[in-house]
Amino acid sequence: MKSLPKKQKNKQEQNKAAEIAATMPLEAVNYIMIALGALVIAASYWGMYLEREVDGFFTLFISPVTLIGAYLWVAFGVLYRPNRDKKQPGQSS
Repeated sequence: MKSLPKKQKNKQEQNKAAEIAATMPLEAVNYIMIALGALVIAASYWGMYLEREVDGFFTLFISPVTLIGAYLWVAFGVLYRPNRDKKQPGQSS
């Protein structure tokens, strides 16, 4: 069996490397999750700003919980990988 010439091998390797480099690390779902988390973070800080009290109810009880949840949501959004091996309807194995 003949092997490919060196030029063709290099070209195929370059094409594979270009495909890998061209793929986005995150998908649209990830960016939506990150945007929602950033929106909740901004809303929590804005709520604390509007209350203008150090000992206020929103500042002490609501905002810390929403901030922690939003930061965890952003981290989850960055790390989330959707399952790409789902079968399309109508396909047989």
